[in-house]
Order: sequence, then structure tokens, then C-alpha cells
Amino acid sequence: MSPAGGPSDTKKLIVEGLWRNNPIFRQVLGICSTLAVTNLVLNTAVMCVALVFTVSLSSATVSFLRTFTPRNIRMMVETLIIAFYVIIVDVLLKAYWPEMSTNLGPYVGLIITNCIVMGRCEACGTSNPPKTAFIDGFFNALGYTFILLIVATFREVLGMGTFMGYALPYFGTPAWDKWIIMVMPPGAFFMLAIVVWIFRSIQIAKEEGVK
Repeated sequence: MSPAGGPSDTKKLIVEGLWRNNPIFRQVLGICSTLAVTNLVLNTAVMCVALVFTVSLSSATVSFLRTFTPRNIRMMVETLIIAFYVIIVDVLLKAYWPEMSTNLGPYVGLIITNCIVMGRCEACGTSNPPKTAFIDGFFNALGYTFILLIVATFREVLGMGTFMGYALPYFGTPAWDKWIIMVMPPGAFFMLAIVVWIFRSIQIAKEEGVK
């Protein structure tokens, strides 16, 4: 990937992260958290904010230190950098939002092992300037975010009749027979498969249209 030297390069990074090379429906990365935390929109939103913070700053930091990092310990340094930002998120949640920290459980800590974070540090952070690495990480994390929020919205609305914890007209009344399976692990698999299928179909149609 060439450094982002102007608006066109930045636009390319944005399109790659949000759509063309989306971490979930193109690369199929970060599936663990996709399946684990998307039963409630609020939990998903907090998890996504944590990931955006971690991916963008980790990638930029790896880029900043790339000329000082010996190649034989590169992966160890990247893991330590990622862990540093994850610990910041974890400590802030425990201090200021303990209920959310309990809801997310171990999944905040597991951001350290999320393939998206390490993938962006390796693919872009190790070979591009900090600004490019930050933009790349930020928009890849946003690409992950919008897919997770779509999955979480359908799961919460159909499974619990609420959105962000608030009851919805019809879905939040006895008239709607709640699809309990949607807030269970199988519901996450079903919704993820449907979302990936829809977005890949759209992308394939666009690519064929260009040809």
C-alpha cells in the first residue's frame, strides 16, 4: 500500500476499509466478537468504539516505531502496543462504567487477539507513515463497526423487541412473538451469514457492472 499523499489516496483508504476490503464480509475477520456481543446494540456500540480506538492508535504507533523495531521481535512489540491500548479501554470501563464492563466480560481483553488489529498493524502500520496507518486502521474499524451494528440491531429488535434497551412499537408488545433464538448464539450465526451474503452479492454486482 502506498502512502496516502493526497485526497485521492485517503479516499482509497476509506473505501477499502469501509467497503471494498471490509474486515467482516470480505476478509471474514473478527468473527468471535461479531458472534459474542451483538445480542444488544449498546454492548455492540461500546465494543466497536473500543476497537476503533485500539486499531487506529495501535496501527499509528506501530508505524511510528517501525524504524526502531528489530524485525525478529516485531510481532511481540505489536502485541504489547495493542495490549497497552486495550488495557486503557478496560480500565476506563471498569472505573466509569462497571456495569458495561461486566456485560462485555472478557471480550474487551480479547481485542488483543482480534485478527483485525494485528492484521492492520502488519499490513499497513509496518510499511506506511503514521497518518496513513491511522486512517487505514480507523476506517477498517468503522467497516467492522457498521456490520456489527446491523447484526446487533436485527438481533435485539427481533429477539427482545427493544432498541438500545427501549421497547419498540409492535416489537415491544405482546403482539410480537419474540424470536428468542436471535439473542442466542445460533441467531448470531444466522444474521452474520445473511449480512455477509447480502453485502457480498451487492459487491459482486457492482464489480460485474464495472466490467
